[in-house]
Amino acid sequence: MTDISFDAEVTAKAAESGANASARFRERMASAGTREGVVDTARVDYLASKVIKGLNDIILEDKVSYAEYNALKAWLIKVGEDGEWPLFLDVWLEHSVEEVASEHREGSKGTIEGPYYLDGSPELEWNGTIPMRDDEPGTPLVFAGQVRAVDGTPLTGAKVELWHADDLGFYSQFAPGLPEWNLRGTWTVNEDGRFEIHTLRPAPYQIPTDGACGQLIAAAGWHAWRPAHLHFKVSAPGHELITTQLYFPGDPHNDDDIASAVKPELMLDPRENPNGEGVVVDYDFVLDPER
Repeated sequence: MTDISFDAEVTAKAAESGANASARFRERMASAGTREGVVDTARVDYLASKVIKGLNDIILEDKVSYAEYNALKAWLIKVGEDGEWPLFLDVWLEHSVEEVASEHREGSKGTIEGPYYLDGSPELEWNGTIPMRDDEPGTPLVFAGQVRAVDGTPLTGAKVELWHADDLGFYSQFAPGLPEWNLRGTWTVNEDGRFEIHTLRPAPYQIPTDGACGQLIAAAGWHAWRPAHLHFKVSAPGHELITTQLYFPGDPHNDDDIASAVKPELMLDPRENPNGEGVVVDYDFVLDPER
């Protein structure tokens, strides 16, 4: 643990965060090889042609002017310069991709990964505490549950990865001044598939607004808020990995999340910790068998 220093953290810029997200994504794709799946020529032809036709249809039907077209061109260039393509795609498109990818699942519901995932977070015992700074601000949260198969069998050897923003809405390795693995960890369940994670309740936050995505939000009169949430990846041998986010009741943006990632099944039910320190949440992850 390290001492808190917010000075550098609060100076985080969208371009810096976006550049980090872009670099991390390129690294993951380079190391993934063919694991992400290969799209054949015919599929590329079909999808690309459909996207291009759709855009041309919008231009013709809505009488898009040269001024609007040039504004779009300038904005697309800025998205790239700010490194915000991962942010833009994950906020406004990933929820539909996730819905297609998960429509066959019988177990727990998933949702988007978002642009701030990092693999290789510190390995912890089934009841370990997430890495954090000394006196990290936030309400203590004990998150406990079980990982099991759809038939109810506990999944010994399962891994539960958790990452979330700090009390200012920033993620480690995507904002300056934060320890490398702050509020990131991987827990190995016990012989009964159970885990008990000690962390902090995250706060709602706005996605970066000083870059290209913020420019779009302002121009359209939208808000930039994401409700408070915990990110998870849960895996076990012989079962499909699930990526999800879990939310807290009462958040004003549960119903209008900028990323459209909230689902009723992902709402938590926190209760006061009997020891008087923060809250406790019980939540089980149910994994589907590999297809």
